[in-house]
Amino acid sequence: MNVTTYFVIIGVSGFPALQLPIFLIVFIMYLLTLGGNMIIFLLVCFDRNLHTPMYFFLANLSILDICCSTVSLHKVIIAFISANNTTSLTDCLVQIFIFLCLTCDELLILTAMSYDRYVAICVPLHYHQIMNHKVSGLLAVMCWVSGVLESIPTFMELLKLKCFISNKINHFFCDIIPLMKLSCSNTSVLQLYILIVGGFACGFIPFALTFISYVFIIFTILKIKSSAGRRKAFYTCSSHLTVVTLLYTSLVFQYLRPNSSIDLSFTKFSSLFNTAAIPVLNPLIYSLKNKDVKTALRRRIQYTDLPHKSTLM
Repeated sequence: MNVTTYFVIIGVSGFPALQLPIFLIVFIMYLLTLGGNMIIFLLVCFDRNLHTPMYFFLANLSILDICCSTVSLHKVIIAFISANNTTSLTDCLVQIFIFLCLTCDELLILTAMSYDRYVAICVPLHYHQIMNHKVSGLLAVMCWVSGVLESIPTFMELLKLKCFISNKINHFFCDIIPLMKLSCSNTSVLQLYILIVGGFACGFIPFALTFISYVFIIFTILKIKSSAGRRKAFYTCSSHLTVVTLLYTSLVFQYLRPNSSIDLSFTKFSSLFNTAAIPVLNPLIYSLKNKDVKTALRRRIQYTDLPHKSTLM
């Protein structure tokens, strides 16, 4: 029996010549994630025109993107700078738990955003009554708490893994699938938890609720007589729908495959897209496709320029 107390994180690639290019790509994407999502978050906080449920949930999504990227990518950056790619078993398990929580939280927040779009388009006359600040705050709290509670059963089963055939994790951070592949313990219960809790509770239920919301949204949009009205209604949902499609597609390729057919090298790159590319794309999608965000950004830029102009005069 091999009792492991620490793991060696192989990284995105095991070739030394690729370490510098990979580090630069990951580091730049991480900085873009921090910058883009922090701008969205601050705009929502300080611009009164963005104090609506949709942008409130968008601010939550921005915080989740920052946290998720930090949890998953920090080891790639630290390993290159310090030349230390080891992590303790405790740190590895904590990282997995936090990542599970954040992933569930993000899917639930996106579900809440789809419900907000459903109310805005399908019952617009009652929107402010249904989606008031109290309801929005309660939905956000429920999403954050539910994500943690849904991750606990899987994490508790993960703690039972004590025996590992190797201490080398073929990934760029501690993820549940690579760690499970290394275990020489019985992982049948853990696989069942991943399927039921991860696949069904964290994945399928949010997806089903989002899908149902968009079915009603599409039917409502098709009933709009004017083409301009249909375009405007679809435009309000296009950013959210794009983000949902990207995230669920990456998660399906990353996790929802038979355990025997999982290629860890492919999993690493799909995981890199999920944890590095999507958090960069989210603020771009919402800023480039959203007039309110672009207008708020212009106002903030003009506001910061005003003291300089008055000084020159």
